[in-house]
Amino acid sequence: MRAAEPIRHITDADLNWRDKNSRSSIEMKDPTSRPEIAEKRDNMDEYDVIFVGFPIWWYVAPTIINTFLESYNLSGKTVIPFATSGGSGMGKTNEMLQPSCPSSTLFEGKIIHPGSAKAELTAWLNSLNV
Repeated sequence: MRAAEPIRHITDADLNWRDKNSRSSIEMKDPTSRPEIAEKRDNMDEYDVIFVGFPIWWYVAPTIINTFLESYNLSGKTVIPFATSGGSGMGKTNEMLQPSCPSSTLFEGKIIHPGSAKAELTAWLNSLNV
């Protein structure tokens, strides 16, 4: 499910990290930025384990992921972040996400590179024991 889709569509120009005035650059300069999500899920209470996937921006999750996590009562739930990246690691992702889900168990994030093998991903999923 796409749970953190922005209310305002993201364009290629918005993602131009080389442009200091692009939407992504402005949002990521402000750690308190909380872009609005288009639609809130009404059945989050049905889930005990929540996988949250996103691209890495500036070595952290985009701030809309914080918006998503803060939109729900995740007390007692397990949150498992994973990210796509062309080369960087998770950086400070967990450090920046933890305040958005303080009563949850936040697993260490996993980078999924373009060349990640199915066996590697299966091994990671099996290692989670959730």
